Amino acid sequence: MLINPGKTKGGKVYLVGAGPGGSAYLTLRGQELLAQAEVLVYDALIDSQLLQLVPSSCLKLDVGKRGGGVSTPQERINQYLVAYCLQGKQVVRLKGGDPFIFGRSQEEMAALQAVGCPFEVVSGISSALAAPLFAGIPLTDKVLSSCFGVVDGHNPAVLDWEALARLDTLVILMGGGTLGQIVHLLQEQGRHSDCPVAIIRHGGRVEQKIFKGNLGNIVAATAGEMLSPTVIVIGEVVNLNNNFMHLVLPLRGKTVLVTRAAQQSTKFTNLLQEQGATVIEMAALEIRPPSSWEGLDRAITNLEYFDWLILTSANGVEYFCNRLATLGKDARALGKIKIAVVGKKTATYLQQRQLKPDFIPPNFVADSLVEHFPEPLLGKKILFPRVETGGREVLVTELGDGGAEVVEVAAYESGCPAAITPAAWSALEQGKIDVVTFASSKTVRNFYQLIVAAVRKNEEGKLQSLWEKVTIASIGPQTSKTCEQIFGRVDIEAQEYTLEGLTTAIATYYS
Repeated sequence: MLINPGKTKGGKVYLVGAGPGGSAYLTLRGQELLAQAEVLVYDALIDSQLLQLVPSSCLKLDVGKRGGGVSTPQERINQYLVAYCLQGKQVVRLKGGDPFIFGRSQEEMAALQAVGCPFEVVSGISSALAAPLFAGIPLTDKVLSSCFGVVDGHNPAVLDWEALARLDTLVILMGGGTLGQIVHLLQEQGRHSDCPVAIIRHGGRVEQKIFKGNLGNIVAATAGEMLSPTVIVIGEVVNLNNNFMHLVLPLRGKTVLVTRAAQQSTKFTNLLQEQGATVIEMAALEIRPPSSWEGLDRAITNLEYFDWLILTSANGVEYFCNRLATLGKDARALGKIKIAVVGKKTATYLQQRQLKPDFIPPNFVADSLVEHFPEPLLGKKILFPRVETGGREVLVTELGDGGAEVVEVAAYESGCPAAITPAAWSALEQGKIDVVTFASSKTVRNFYQLIVAAVRKNEEGKLQSLWEKVTIASIGPQTSKTCEQIFGRVDIEAQEYTLEGLTTAIATYYS
């Protein structure tokens, strides 16, 4: 919603709803605006993940209002928005949930409008809708709830409890401090003491906690508990969470350590976050050029000699295609050569280069490539650009056993980073990791090497304890074998050897 296109030297204010939690629940428009923000004015309940989405040069102003604590007056917030907008800044006012649901946006818009500051309002998902979902509570049901109402619980005395008590389902925001009064008023209007109640604290966060009871016992059940921030749900639908809780974000409350190549795509992280996980990324591989380009350059110069090009990783695709371009060639140079790839990810990278694979083995592993190769191998000349050291030899051996001539050339090298990622080490040391994931045997070995080095610098004798209670998840059989060799076990193995398959396997394990 765009309002008031005034003239302020290019300045503009965006009132953005942050939704209930991290970046997974932020709108695409919200992400876009954070990425270009010059000033960020944010509330107390904003997830710290979102603060990482703004440029490093962005001025960040915490103006959170905290019940019983230090709060920023609304008038001062209005002044910040006006002042920075008049300076020509792109200002993002980041609000929890949706700006138009108990967000006091009207006051901020009025202040901006009074001085001719342009602004835009970007919707977000309100905790009134999201928190019950995270708790597995549907607010409507064909039998139990044909309607629901949402109210602010700060001042119960001003509400029409006679009308509210007749609603099938009642959702109360900011009512933790007045819970006793709310319960009394509902019972006074005829709501029975056994009416189910759920209190969802920190809905959608790692620390989410659900208190369940009824109007007769919920006050006693939560005595001494901090009930802020909370969403209270009252009605028969509360009991449905016994049926649905395991289906809603199965990784909610779990912290997953993703071992990956440095500066690798965050696709896997996004997949896990969509299942509710908190993700910590750890660089366990460094991908770099080979020690010499001589072999690859010679092969590219003589591409007409080969019948097949085999690519077994996204890194292989990237380095081969980049080198092709460096030598002044493009996809036309591959016009007479067939291409085989291992894995969906490799195929996707290839297609991004406007190249289509002629063959993808069904099981997404190198062993399957030879078994299902689409034509007799005898006499075929195969080019195999690969990692310089440490790769598996089984593919080359089996192709050779089938009668093919395989030319291996170094396309890239992979190595172990110098030290463990600090956030990963801290989380492991404090026992905060529930699952550690491995997408290759190299990441398993490098992870172990990095952990050993970190332990030697810290406390001896604690090495094994770091993963005793951690679930170990592997992308496929070969990676699992390495996990068995190093850790003595593997707890989860993907049925489909892809990042999507590994995500599904972890979610299934916990649900």
